[in-house]
Amino acid sequence: MANTPQSTSILSVRVNPDERAILEAAAEQAHTTLSEFVRRKALESAEAEVLNRPIVTIPAKDWEAFEAWINRPAETIPALAALARRRPTWEQ
Repeated sequence: MANTPQSTSILSVRVNPDERAILEAAAEQAHTTLSEFVRRKALESAEAEVLNRPIVTIPAKDWEAFEAWINRPAETIPALAALARRRPTWEQ
């Protein structure tokens, strides 16, 4: 996820000193700012939460595009086909 310069909404989160210290250490290890690290991880977690729901709702405005996507023929991916033909490493 790239830094999004169009971000204009502010989200404030309260953390205790120990929590802040671990967040700062993680951001430093990721070679990014604390703000960008927290934003990226929060979005990753939110996306996972939404995608793990048992029911996915597709808005009416997106239904035709979804239907076109799901009804189109499958793409052949040569590298994937070659991988499927190989013997698994644990059987070699």
